[in-house]
Amino acid sequence: MINRNFWLVLAILILNLLLVIGYYVIMIYLLPIFYRKKGRNENIDRRKCYITCVVMFFCPVIGALFFSLGCLCNRLFFRKTVDLEDVIFSKDRVESLHRGDDDVERNIVPLEEALAVSDKQSLRTLMLNILKGDISKSLHTIAEALNSNDSETAHYAASALRDELNNFRFNVQELYTGLKKEDTDIAVVGEGLLKYMNAFLAQQVFSQMEQKSYVEMMDEVASIMFDKDPKYMKSMFYEWVSMRLLEVRDFENCEKWCLRAAEYYPKELSSYTCLLKLYFEKQEKEKFFRVMNELKSSSVVIDRETLEMIRTFSKN
Repeated sequence: MINRNFWLVLAILILNLLLVIGYYVIMIYLLPIFYRKKGRNENIDRRKCYITCVVMFFCPVIGALFFSLGCLCNRLFFRKTVDLEDVIFSKDRVESLHRGDDDVERNIVPLEEALAVSDKQSLRTLMLNILKGDISKSLHTIAEALNSNDSETAHYAASALRDELNNFRFNVQELYTGLKKEDTDIAVVGEGLLKYMNAFLAQQVFSQMEQKSYVEMMDEVASIMFDKDPKYMKSMFYEWVSMRLLEVRDFENCEKWCLRAAEYYPKELSSYTCLLKLYFEKQEKEKFFRVMNELKSSSVVIDRETLEMIRTFSKN
């Protein structure tokens, strides 16, 4: 009986040793050759292979079963084919990120601080750096520099602001004229015009009268798009027009667009926030709290700012 068990154990050890040698030969020598023939550039983790061989050698049967079952479970439950359907490798979609200029960053301060302490050097450096970039997004900052005690900084600001606003006036008139042509694609031209006008008017760099005039034009552009087909008006367009009208205190037209937004985009947060801002500005408490309660009971995802507002007014 003892001899029979001895030979059984010896046979298992010999088979296990052959299994370890076979695994080693396949992983270290044969698998790389197979990958090269298939044109696949994959590296074999030799260290992992050595550890597996050691475990299998010192743990006969159990070691082999452990790694086999682990590989089987990985393929059945965890390994998934990568879905590249929505991945686009076009170079046109690549956005290059450039390292910031440390010298420029260290030598400027916020405009408000530079104006407060009359730091002419910092103010001039800041203004020149702003003028090097896309100044259409920094018009409000440039406008603040007009009141600087430094005449050179004020001159830079006035020249840049004048040129940019003149370009705006010309471009808006061209687009507005094109929008009214019979063969115009109202959806495309109208969207471009609303986006362009909103970027400037949101910064409030025009005089009160001119600001109101362009907001009225923006309202007219939106009306043309809406009358042609309400589908042309996206949710953000309603928000843009409503907020610009609210800033010039045109409450009647502002409410018109807010209600339209609520009708066509009832699941958008902006449809609620526009009405809340309007009714708050008009001091219409009943309507304000009605809209707020509707928002609270809806399934709309609320951002942090709106949530904080709801908490504030819910305490009162």
